[in-house]
Amino acid sequence: MNRLGIENPRGLVAFAALTGCLVTLAVAALTGAGGFFAAAGLVGCGCELLLHRTEPGLMARLGRLHMGATSRFEIRCVLLLLLLGRLHVTGPIGLAAAMTLVLCLLAGQALHAALITLIRRRRALAVAARNIDLRRLDISDRPPRRLTEWPGQRMLVYELSALLGLTASLMTGDARWVVAALTLAAGSCLITVVALVPYLVRAIRRLPGAAQVLAEVDAWLIHRRPRTVLYFSGPRDRADQLTRWLGPVAALPTPSLVIVRERELLEALEPTPLPVLCVPSAAHLSQLDLGGVRVALYPANTGRNIHLLRIPTMQHVFLAPGGDGDEAAAVDPYSKVYDQVWVAGEAGRRRHVQAAVGVEDADIVEIGRPQLDGLRVAGTGHTPAPLPTVLYAPTGDGAAGEPGTAGESIVRALLDSERPLRLLYRPQPPTGHRTPEARAAHRRIVALIDAANERRTADALGEAPEDAEAQRTEDARRRAELAKRIAALDARLRRADADEAMLTRDRAAPDPALLTEAEGLRRQWHQAHWAASPPWLHQVIEGDVPTLHSCFDQADLLIGDPSDVVGDFLATLKPYALTVPAGLGEEEFRRQNVVARAAYLLGPGAPGMEDLLRRLFDPCLDELRTARHEVKEFLLGPTTPPSIQRFTDAVDALAEKGETVVRLRDLHTAPTPGAGRWSVIR
Repeated sequence: MNRLGIENPRGLVAFAALTGCLVTLAVAALTGAGGFFAAAGLVGCGCELLLHRTEPGLMARLGRLHMGATSRFEIRCVLLLLLLGRLHVTGPIGLAAAMTLVLCLLAGQALHAALITLIRRRRALAVAARNIDLRRLDISDRPPRRLTEWPGQRMLVYELSALLGLTASLMTGDARWVVAALTLAAGSCLITVVALVPYLVRAIRRLPGAAQVLAEVDAWLIHRRPRTVLYFSGPRDRADQLTRWLGPVAALPTPSLVIVRERELLEALEPTPLPVLCVPSAAHLSQLDLGGVRVALYPANTGRNIHLLRIPTMQHVFLAPGGDGDEAAAVDPYSKVYDQVWVAGEAGRRRHVQAAVGVEDADIVEIGRPQLDGLRVAGTGHTPAPLPTVLYAPTGDGAAGEPGTAGESIVRALLDSERPLRLLYRPQPPTGHRTPEARAAHRRIVALIDAANERRTADALGEAPEDAEAQRTEDARRRAELAKRIAALDARLRRADADEAMLTRDRAAPDPALLTEAEGLRRQWHQAHWAASPPWLHQVIEGDVPTLHSCFDQADLLIGDPSDVVGDFLATLKPYALTVPAGLGEEEFRRQNVVARAAYLLGPGAPGMEDLLRRLFDPCLDELRTARHEVKEFLLGPTTPPSIQRFTDAVDALAEKGETVVRLRDLHTAPTPGAGRWSVIR
């Protein structure tokens, strides 16, 4: 919407009002206009509260610019003292008392922030964990959230108290009101600080140090002896590279372990029965006893992989099955540091060999895509929906990526189809974070879909307004039920009252009942989502739910662009169409993109949409069915055995190789007869 990144119109108005209030406070303080000061202060408090709730991202950006809640609070406190000095209401003694109380309030706020920082740093364990029994560490509880969270809102309460006291003093001419209000604010701040001190003392005395934590983790590792480790380092927004492998690794018959390097990744992880270690420090990672691990799996190429790659008793594998449909995709030369590279199918093998980056053909293993084994394949056990469903899922940038004119043309052609259908519009990733043009095009597409839904609703309900109102009420009820399901699932999986240390203590073992309930709630939520909307209404799907694979199960046809989305959809063997960028011929487009060889192509302006839809309504006209089978096997490997079996077999085979390497290494490090020390044969 604007350069500030404020998407909510109310947020933009609130920010403008907050800025205006700050200017008004300064002018009122300089001129001694107490009434204007109190009014502007109260309005500013309301704007601050609204922005905290609706635009947390903006408030965080202001903090990084040194104009956060604390800085704004300090400025307003100084302006209040300036106003009191101009008004002469308080007198010298009252003004001195007000100044002292404001200084105490500011000092208390600074001390409160320092205590919270000390407690959080002390409670940050050297190694955090999930599903690992570390209860012997005797980790204490964190301070209650009411003492540590919402600092901006807490300061607003202090400021509101002072403004109410100022208003009372202005109305009565009695300075004791503002002094009493400041006393209440400073006293409340002091009580909060005093309440935090025992938690700091407890954190210093009781929380285990790095050596104690590492010793306890080592004891667990020696007892558990995990054979496979899934290792990942990266930002939170790339956590999907890790989470997509949790299921396949959890299905392995032998003990496995997940190691992440960033603390924020623990919060992003989906529920899993796998034990998880978060080891931020490379020094601490090197001290862990991982001698029983034989296979290390790396879903991403990052610099911090080197901290595990240097362990010689492991066989190191780069998991590179994604993106095999794009022959132009770069192959990272860093991949040659791994013992093996695992790809989905023949396409991935060719891409690595032809890139000539040092990865030998013998070191490439085809394992398929285990994550796609559960997708519904065309023509298997599915009751057709009343209307054929088209999923439009653009990705990336440009005419064939983020929806622009090409996207609008596609949506218009689908909505204007002579034969009715249902459209699912799911930009992937959420559109509008790159360019203003993309955001505007996305809003226009949403408006087109909303207008089409209104027409369909009116046609379905007739002209009776009471029926339309009843339908809207029912839709609202269904949406509220969905929101409750989401909240219930989130509350069960994430404990807002616990910090990282408490979760390490309390989640000592996976709770099968919780995992089963979470999976059941997730499944029920998806069922409720699709049932909540009439099957003849189009849908705009933004965010992470419903999942992309759930949309695949609903769709009869996909329209997109060359990407992992289309590569995943290929596993369903359903027809799909690709948008061809302007200026690129169809022949060249198919040459550059393997997935295009089994796709129906749409040029700029979506010509050929009617022909495409005829194939949707009449499967006998689908002449690319055989081509899809061929491209699927080329990209994703054969259907049998299932990918999860190929993945498991690859892990077992490499683990056996690792055992052989370790045995040979032990033989070479055996003591030399007659020698008084250990002799290493190199």
